[in-house]
Amino acid sequence: MRKILLIAAAMIMGSTMMAQQDHTETKRKKVGVVLSGGGAKGMAHIGVLKVLEKAGIPVDIVTGTSMGSIIGGLYSIGYNANALDSVARAQDWTYVISDKEDLRNQSLRDRLRQYTYIFTTGLTIGKRDMNAGGLIKGKNLAELFQHLCTGYTDSLDFSKDLPIPFACVATDIIDNSEVDFHSGRLPQAMRSSMSIPGAFSPVRIGDKVLVDGGLKNNYPADIAKQMGADIIIGVTVQGDPKTAEDLGGTMSIISQIVDVNCKNKVEDNLSITDLHMRVNTKGYGSASFSAAAIDTLIRRGEEEAMAHWDEIIALKKRIGIDDSFRPVILKPMSPQVMTEKLHVTNYTFENMTPQTEMFLRQKFHLQKRDSIDADLARQITTCMRTDLFYQTAECRFVPEKNGVRVIIAGGNRKTIQLHAGMRYDTEEHASLQVSAELPFNTSTPMNSDITLRLGKRIMVHGGWTIHPRSFTRPTVTYTFRRNDMDVYVNGDHDYSILYHQHQAEVLPLNFDIKHFNLQIGLRWDYVRFREKLIADDSTIDPQPLDNNHYFSYRARAEYNSEDNWIFPTRGVRFKAEYAYLTDNFLKLNGHNGMNDVSANWRMSFTFGKRFTLQPMVYGRLTFGDDVPPVFGNIIGGNWFGHYIEQQVPFAGVGNMEAVKKQFIAVQLQAQQRIASNHYILFKLAAGQQADKLGEIFDNSTLLGGQIAYYYNTIFGPVGASLGYSNRTKKPNFFLNLGYEF
Repeated sequence: MRKILLIAAAMIMGSTMMAQQDHTETKRKKVGVVLSGGGAKGMAHIGVLKVLEKAGIPVDIVTGTSMGSIIGGLYSIGYNANALDSVARAQDWTYVISDKEDLRNQSLRDRLRQYTYIFTTGLTIGKRDMNAGGLIKGKNLAELFQHLCTGYTDSLDFSKDLPIPFACVATDIIDNSEVDFHSGRLPQAMRSSMSIPGAFSPVRIGDKVLVDGGLKNNYPADIAKQMGADIIIGVTVQGDPKTAEDLGGTMSIISQIVDVNCKNKVEDNLSITDLHMRVNTKGYGSASFSAAAIDTLIRRGEEEAMAHWDEIIALKKRIGIDDSFRPVILKPMSPQVMTEKLHVTNYTFENMTPQTEMFLRQKFHLQKRDSIDADLARQITTCMRTDLFYQTAECRFVPEKNGVRVIIAGGNRKTIQLHAGMRYDTEEHASLQVSAELPFNTSTPMNSDITLRLGKRIMVHGGWTIHPRSFTRPTVTYTFRRNDMDVYVNGDHDYSILYHQHQAEVLPLNFDIKHFNLQIGLRWDYVRFREKLIADDSTIDPQPLDNNHYFSYRARAEYNSEDNWIFPTRGVRFKAEYAYLTDNFLKLNGHNGMNDVSANWRMSFTFGKRFTLQPMVYGRLTFGDDVPPVFGNIIGGNWFGHYIEQQVPFAGVGNMEAVKKQFIAVQLQAQQRIASNHYILFKLAAGQQADKLGEIFDNSTLLGGQIAYYYNTIFGPVGASLGYSNRTKKPNFFLNLGYEF
């Protein structure tokens, strides 16, 4: 394993050797590379750097703004063009440019929350949030820069301590002045330079509030000249001026505001540029971070540089080199820095109480760990934000003689965490769900949560959870539901029930281990019926339903390793539950209690890069002399437990269909991804039902099919489906906008 200090020393030595060779032996001129801002369009810089390396052009100085500061900063510490290409393609940019938590190693409940709410924010009442001021706080960007710059995260002189001297530009909105970074913490400088106003929160350093440097100097050739560049090679990615028709969305308007202000100094800086390359980025914007867009932009950068090949080669003579010259690159950085394990000399905690420090040490067994990598660092910072309720969290590595010192630092503690979700569909129309988590400042972390759902179905939920150092989270909850059920039989409306359900649950055992959750506890239900409307030929008893209390013993196990909660391409999802329902802790209506067994299992198999097959087996079996109507089997819809908790989906059935006590089904879904976020889904389902398990295959088979189109947006899936089943014998159309809840 390479030690991070040796990496830094080797690159500095390599840079020194290159400088000595170039300037003492060949007396050549210094070359400065200037990279402009432009958001995602700046990926084109990587393509240009590939061609410069191919041509054997030495790079002695790098300056950049916004995305140019990111590409340039990484290049200056040893990431060559091919390594930058790998880094750019390896990132999940949808995650990186958001404030979502990396919950791959957190509880399933925490993961589900990300696919329920479109808005999440933490508030610290009584203290000013120093990370506010933008739609995106940029915590994931900052964390990415922190890991990519491993070995260069401490305060440094960018001209002396980096393999290639570097500088970047930010704008101080206090006095609208240009701030040039020649020193400091490299990840922080890069993050400051790309803080697009309104989109990303500004970075506060001392009395400065810093945003995108493009507002003052989007193409900092003058800084390269000041740093000693004799020859300047510059790259810009700005497109043609926009018209009123081009400005249709929030990002395009923000981009236009930045572009208009980015004209400061551009003409003057172009006049001192020896070779200027303007990459054609037509069709792409500042937020074009899709894999296809990145691939095209890098390729266009290469094409633009190759179009200037003769000029690049001609520069060699002016630089003072010939075709035999080869820049010295000693042990360049590589993307492996994100996965490499580093030896830990010591852990240091900042802005933490002794209790929180002890919590982290014990939870992650830090006293026994002598190495760390970027993945463990992410787990620690995610835990600090989700379990310990810090607004911001940082885990950085400082090189020392025998390894790295790990600094774990927390920001302000949240007073409240807010979530909000909205959706629309053709069954329930508009729905709104809001949630608030309130942490307690105790030695053992604990929190309460309140959730309110408004719409056709009204729900109020409150809970209290303890977060001990182990993986268990003991929980107590209370839930009120107003259920308005329209139940069908063979596609015809059979009855409607309006009832209130009060539910309290105690889960002393609530184990969370990465993808797995196990819950064992006791639940109380009180069902109060408000209305019952039945058809003349209804299949149920016309007598009024009695209000009743129910007590049930429950055990639930869930496993989910799918790579995406909504459109998975790999992984397994499994959930099983057993409940014993009584009205007096032992029996139900004087008989043995009702046994309730349900399970579903799904796997994903991907063929190529876009086509996925997902077989699923599922069902629900109830046993006992008495099965209360509100706990009877219901099929229909697209999701498990959407309208009521015992509901299971069935392709082609849109409404809630009552079926017999025993129900099992299989489903095969084909998922085809088109472009980056468009999906076409085909579902085929077959099911069997019976009153007795031994007769499950004696009845005719239920069959259903469905075709759907969805576009996956940051606000949830938007699309529609059309289905048909031999149960209802009529087509079903369903429109969905937003995450399911």
